[in-house]
Amino acid sequence: MRRLFGSVRARATLGATLVVAVALVAAGAAVLLSLRSNLLGEAGTQAERSARAVAAELAAGTPYDKLSGLDGDDGPVQVVDEHGRLVAASEDLERISGTGTGQVKPSPAARPTGDDDDSDDAGEALEPGEISGETVFSNGSATIDGDAEDYRFAAVEVETHDRGHLTVHAGSPLAAEHGAVRTALTVMLIGFPLLLAVVAAVTWLVTRRALRPVEGIRREMAAITHSEDLARRVPEPDTHDEIARLASTTNETLAALETSVERQRRFVADASHELRSPIASLRTQLEVAAAHPELLDLHGAVEDTVRLQRLAADLLLLARLDAGERPSDAQIDLAALAREEAEGRTGVMVDAVPVEVAGSRGQLGRVLANLLDNAQRHARSAVTVTVRREGDRAVVGVADDGDGVPEHDRERIFERFVRLDAARSRDDGGAGLGLAIARDVALRHGGTLTAGRGPAGGALFELRLPLV
Repeated sequence: MRRLFGSVRARATLGATLVVAVALVAAGAAVLLSLRSNLLGEAGTQAERSARAVAAELAAGTPYDKLSGLDGDDGPVQVVDEHGRLVAASEDLERISGTGTGQVKPSPAARPTGDDDDSDDAGEALEPGEISGETVFSNGSATIDGDAEDYRFAAVEVETHDRGHLTVHAGSPLAAEHGAVRTALTVMLIGFPLLLAVVAAVTWLVTRRALRPVEGIRREMAAITHSEDLARRVPEPDTHDEIARLASTTNETLAALETSVERQRRFVADASHELRSPIASLRTQLEVAAAHPELLDLHGAVEDTVRLQRLAADLLLLARLDAGERPSDAQIDLAALAREEAEGRTGVMVDAVPVEVAGSRGQLGRVLANLLDNAQRHARSAVTVTVRREGDRAVVGVADDGDGVPEHDRERIFERFVRLDAARSRDDGGAGLGLAIARDVALRHGGTLTAGRGPAGGALFELRLPLV
């Protein structure tokens, strides 16, 4: 069963069919009940009309054997006195139920005279010749001249001048009601399954057509997974609906994944290249020192080791940032942090007002250190650090008096392993990770890091972070 209804198309078809089935059953029941109620009301009206016609004749003093309603043409009629005795009945009436008395033939002794009028014992006080305005309805059956049918009976009371309080029971046949209900029920029993079959078939076909692009997306995704070719894209239907948006989002995800994978590949390649140089240099120096101890360049070996250590630390920090490491929520005074990072550096001036932000003290300190290292590397004589408040943001500016950053390179310098020509030497330039790390940390803290032109004509890097 789970396998049978394991697809969206099957479940949608089943759900639509069940909803329509419930709606049809409810509507059919309402129609049948309404039809039956209307037909019963019409039969009751006809029976009441017959009963009141007989009651009018009784009120006028018409003898029992002269009553026009006893011919049985319009339905069975019974006339009962206040004691429940049958005093008149329709001709050829053989059997009756539902009127309170099963008698079909009155006995002559049962017919009262005016001397034994006990109308005061009747259920309703009426004046002689008056017909009750109330009608009591009931359902029953009767057999007339061998034909048995169901009837709707109406009971009307009348007060006569000489025969006391009488009750007239008149019936109207329910054959039309039964026939109409049976016909409607038959039509429903035949039509509803056909309609449900049509609904199921249409839902199945429409759902299959609607889900056809989804199957195309699934096949293409399976092919992409199998081939590992992230340059491929899933087909986008020209329908402007949810499936088209799903395809568009899938392609955007594939594009982002392709960019991320390509970025990781370049990162690995660049990291391998950057690691190869200090490792090869350090190995060469050690091999020369092993063969000729007197030629050992201890200072150069230490520099290569320090450079390798810094590069490894940068790569590990980038790996943690790429993995989604969240900064802490500690409150940090950027002015104090800026003075701490500038302490001991030559030519660095700090102009800061106290502002507090939330984040990792170590990571934000790393950002300031990288910005100061970059500024000192390119400055002619002075580096200026400012910390100020702008609206709901804290702004840290690091400016130098060097040549500055060309406008077309102001975004490229934040890419990993990117170094401008002036910073490519081993002595002056780093691995090209300092500014990339600074921007990644800024983004992780909900801020921004941009490059521009400083007041002295050099580079100006502005770190903006949300205030506490």
